[in-house]
This record gives sequence, structure tokens and C-alpha cells, in this order.
Amino acid sequence: MLPMRTHLTIALLLLSFAGSTQSFQEKNTTVSNVKVAVTNVGTFGNAFRGYRDGSATTSCEFPAGSGVEHLFESGIWVGGIRNGQELVTTAALDATQGYITGGSGFEFSAVPGSDLIERSSFKDSPFYTPQAVSHQDYVATFSDRFVIVPNTNIQIQNHTPMFLDVELRTYNFNFAFSDFVVFVDMNIVNRGDVNGGENLIDSLHIGLWANTVVRNLNITPAGSGGAAFYDKGGNGYIDSLQMAYCYDHSGDVGFTNSYIGQKFLGASDKFGFHHPFVDSTFYDNYNSWIFNNPGTGTFQAPSGEAQRYDKLTRGLNDETCWTKDSACGGGGTFQQRLNTAGNRSDLVSVGPFRDFRKGDIVKISFAFVLAPKLEDGNPYTDNTRGQQAQFRANAQRAQTAFNGEDVNFNGILDEGEDADKNGEITRFILPSPPDIPKTKIVAEANKVTLYWSNNSEASIDPISQTKDFEGYRVFLTKLGFDVTGVPNLLRDLKPLEEYDLLGNQISNEIGLEDIILESPIQFEGDTTKYYYKYEINNLLNGWQYAVGVSAFDTGDEEQNLESLESSLLANNYRVFPGKKANDDMEENEPYAYPNPYYFGASWEGQSNFQEQSRKLIFANLPKKCMIRIFTPSGDLIDEIYHDENYKGEDIRWFQTFGSDDTEKNKFSGGEHAWDLLSNFTQIISRGVYLFAVEDMETGEVKTGKFAIIK
Repeated sequence: MLPMRTHLTIALLLLSFAGSTQSFQEKNTTVSNVKVAVTNVGTFGNAFRGYRDGSATTSCEFPAGSGVEHLFESGIWVGGIRNGQELVTTAALDATQGYITGGSGFEFSAVPGSDLIERSSFKDSPFYTPQAVSHQDYVATFSDRFVIVPNTNIQIQNHTPMFLDVELRTYNFNFAFSDFVVFVDMNIVNRGDVNGGENLIDSLHIGLWANTVVRNLNITPAGSGGAAFYDKGGNGYIDSLQMAYCYDHSGDVGFTNSYIGQKFLGASDKFGFHHPFVDSTFYDNYNSWIFNNPGTGTFQAPSGEAQRYDKLTRGLNDETCWTKDSACGGGGTFQQRLNTAGNRSDLVSVGPFRDFRKGDIVKISFAFVLAPKLEDGNPYTDNTRGQQAQFRANAQRAQTAFNGEDVNFNGILDEGEDADKNGEITRFILPSPPDIPKTKIVAEANKVTLYWSNNSEASIDPISQTKDFEGYRVFLTKLGFDVTGVPNLLRDLKPLEEYDLLGNQISNEIGLEDIILESPIQFEGDTTKYYYKYEINNLLNGWQYAVGVSAFDTGDEEQNLESLESSLLANNYRVFPGKKANDDMEENEPYAYPNPYYFGASWEGQSNFQEQSRKLIFANLPKKCMIRIFTPSGDLIDEIYHDENYKGEDIRWFQTFGSDDTEKNKFSGGEHAWDLLSNFTQIISRGVYLFAVEDMETGEVKTGKFAIIK
């Protein structure tokens, strides 16, 4: 059996080929609880392509692994007045198919030679660089100065260049207190016109457009039912936070209890720092309209540069009807009308920036903020402040992180604020928990053992500059966490035990003696020394469990910081207890389970690829062997190669329900799952089937049989 089905491989190759020839690159954020698609042409999200082409790339999934998507597509808008003409360049706008190279409204192109680069502040990451701001930065440069997409013959439709370059950086942290946000940090650069002139642009406004769609794609496949799939969102704008938002008003309620917002954080240019709170000449504008419904009405989509510039510069939030139902066209205030089900695009924009000339730079930052929608006893569609409480708190945390050293948020480096002594405001600063413990997982029959190193204990807090390690926590999920309800790993991982230092009167005074080894151990091919060990027993073979170890610190009363904990999202493993590699098939014959197998077995879950997400397990396998499945008449159905380092990479079930990183799928060495599909991806019917296991080292063969009951 091939690691990937042939038709999916071809689809991925075609997508890769198209991306390389058209200078389009896309990557997912992966270190936090938000998995958003980022591109090198100024767009975010991917119009749910990953659910249609089989690549499984997410658009904006939160929580990670849940199947709950929040964003169809998003992109930046930049507009201004040049020589009396209103101009707007858009990275994306209302388009039912999403991004198309050279399509109308997709006006930015990657600068030739500028790839979408990954950087990391983790010193053990292959992407580590001192220039990284976060645990996962994506960096790209794109421009609107091209009328033909570089490296192609494709003309960009309806495009008048403003001669702007955009230096994009997205920031993503795995800390538990910031894993709900992806920061979008940009430099907008005026390159001068085609002849090298000043290219003076006045009344410049910059916005982040988005078509937010919140649905659980494990419950309702992307696009099913046509337009009705998309028109279930409730929208709004929180003026005090400069943040637009969307939630699932009436789609998959109960399976999608979350908000997504796009929030303005701050901006600066040659005249200083700009934010509505500190600059009375600077404004935030919010607009919303029915997706792909052009016209001149209040809630109709703008068409043409003049209408788009009007949306950038004037907001619904400044209209009387925003708060008062006064001849507003029926349906209540604008806010009340937005809080009804619909498929809307919205735009958060700010400005004006004055006298924008060749060589000038506008630095501007936004954030995608996500959070659970809380229960407060009121109807779900009331969208109350209580239901928004976590969302608002997350938005404020994002703002605080952006503020960084600018503690009083005035855009000036005041006395005592320059913590890193570099003479300028450093933004995107977060407090840091201890380093993640280096962890080793060993799966056995009905058991998993966790080993970890003591590297966390040497962590130095970046603010206090002291070692503030306090202890460890061990976590385990309940049985069936992955296939029942909506998976949320941070919620599903439950603490089993906590161990802390003795004698400092800070935590529970438990000590570390119960878990520390007499002497550190090492594993073959692994240079890490492991100092701690914890066993979890009485687990069911073949089922998936998630386990993890975290380190936490003492907190800092002087800085008003609670105890911080290292990321479980970055240090959890999917474990499948089972039989170890078999060195005596005569005594321990291979077998299949569950036997008989019933379609819709409880461990399979629900997905968009249900027939490819089935799972029967062969056990008591040698270290290296070939498994062959036959019909009762002896026809070969499938052939599977197994070795003890198996990670589940050859069937879709593990793509849907296992770890995104197959290295974090941990098996026992003597078991292998099969998807009940033939070598030609045909569905296997009910009946009795035969299998043979051939030990590749000895040539010994053992046979068995299993039954499938529908």
C-alpha cells in the first residue's frame, strides 16, 4: 500500500506545480491553537481548498484539529488619492472560488525571488534565527507594481498600480496564554512611480478585509448545500477594541461555539504613532456587506475603486443607525441587523496617513483573534457581552502583546520602558514560561511510559532574569476524545499528576522524588538524557490517547504574573497502546482486531472522508513484515509493509484524527492499521477474509482470518 493514495498525490503535485510557476506559496501556522493559511501574496485562508483537493490544509481552524473553520478568505486593502484619483489595491475580495492568479481583486504579486520564509525563535528549531520574533514567523514581500504576474503571461485584471511593496510578517506563539492569536505585522513601502517619481499619495487608508465563515466541516462538509452553507454567520464590531467579528449564528450550533475577529493594533509612519485612542485625527472604520452582492446600498459589496475607497474611509460605526433605529431601512439598528444569519464580508480599516511619498514606510499591525463563545444562560443568538467575555479578554491580551515596551500606549519610549536597552519600542513581547521538557514516549500493551529531561529547570525568565522553574504536570485524554464531539486538545488533556519543588512554600510541596530516576537513561539514536519517568496503565489497545508533560514556573508577584506553563500543544503525543514487535510468531501468532469488525466502529469518528477513515488493526507483528489480505478464494486485495517504526502515515484515519506531525504518533512496534480499502481504493464488502504475515527477516509466514459485518 502506498503512503498516500495516488489521486491525492497527483492533486498535491499539481497544486505545487501551479504554485511554483505562478509564484504563489501557502503555509499553515502550526505551533498554536490557530491553523490559518498564510500566503506570499497578502491573502489569508484558502477558501476551504484543502477540504476539496484532499490536501487537508486548513483555512483557519480553531481549536487545532477540531474541524471548526472560521475563515473563507481574507486579504489586505490599501487605498489613497494620487493626482486627484482614488485608487485601491486589494489582495483579496468577494470571489466565490477564492484566490485566482491574476483574477480581478487579487492585485498583489510575490516579488520575484521572495519566498514565503519560516523563522523561529526556538533554538532547537531548524528555522531558528535571532531575527525571529515568535515561535513561528512567516515572512514574505509582495507588491502591486506588476501588471503581469511575474514568471507568467497572466495579466492582472482591472489593476492600476499604486507602486507599493508590502513586507509581511506573521507571528505565532505556542504559549497557553497566547495560542489563540496570529499577528499580522506589515511595512507598506512607497517605491515611487514607474519613472522614479515621488508618487505622492494622500489620505492613505489601510484595511484588513475578510469573509469569515464559522462552520464545523466534520459535521457539514465545505460548500455542501451551495450558498446555504455560507449564510449562517452573525457579525459585529466592537468599537472599543477596533475588532470585527463573526460567529456561527445558525449553522452547526453546538459544534462551533467560537468567535473569530480581525483586530487593528496600531500603526506608525514618519509623523509618529497612530491609533484612535492617542491620535484624534486618526480613525477606525468598520464596514460589512452581503458577500458578492454588488451595488450602492448600505450592505452591498463595493465594485470599482471609488466605491472601495469609500468603504476604506467611511464606516458603518460612524452612522447614526449604528446605535439608533432611526429611518435605517427596517430590521433595527445596523448592529442588530448584522447579528442575524448571513454570509458577509467585513472590512476593518484605519487612516488617514498623510503625505505618503517615495521611500516612506507605514508600519501597521492587525491580528486574527479567536476564542470560545461562552454560555451565560441567555439564548445563543443573543450574542451578549457575557458570551463574548473570553473573546474580549483574548483581544486585550493580543493588544498588550503588541504594545510591548510601550506600557502606557502613547507610542513614545518613556523613561523606564526600554527593557532591552535598544533605544526603541520593542513590540510583540510576551512573558515566557519554562522551556518545554524534552520528552520520550514508549507505548506497550495497555500501557504508556513517559520519560523527560530536566532542561526546563535551567530556564531563565526574560523579564526577571532568574531561574523560576517550579514543577511538572502530566496529562492524559479520556478514551474517545478524538472521535466524540468537537476535539479541543487543550480542553481534552486532563492533568493526572503534578510534582513541584519542596521547601519554597510556593505550590503544593509534593516534591519530585516519585518520578525521578536513580540515574538518567538514554535511548538508542537519541543523545538526550532522561531524568524522569511516569507510567500510565490500564489503557485499551488500539485506541488513541493524547499524553503530554508541561513545566510551570513560580509566577512573579512583582510583575503581577501568575504561574506560567509551557505549551501542551507543542509537547503532546498521540499514543496507541498495543503489542510490541513480535520475535516469536510460533508462540504469539498474529491476529486482527476488532474481529468481527463492524462498520461504524466506535473508534472511527466522523469525517468528510468516511469510507477512507476506517481502521482495523493487525497485531503481534514482527519488526519487519509484509501483510497480505486475500478473499476466501485467494485473490489478493491489499499488501502492506510494516516495520516497528510505523507512524500511521499510510491511511487517512491518522491524517484526520491523529497528530499533524506523524513523528508524534507513537505506536508499540507490533501493530499496524488498515483502512479496509483495496490496493485500488475499492471499498471492501462484508464477509470473511484471510491474511498472511511474512517475517521479512526469517521468511516465516503465519495466516489468520477476520470477518467484516456491516
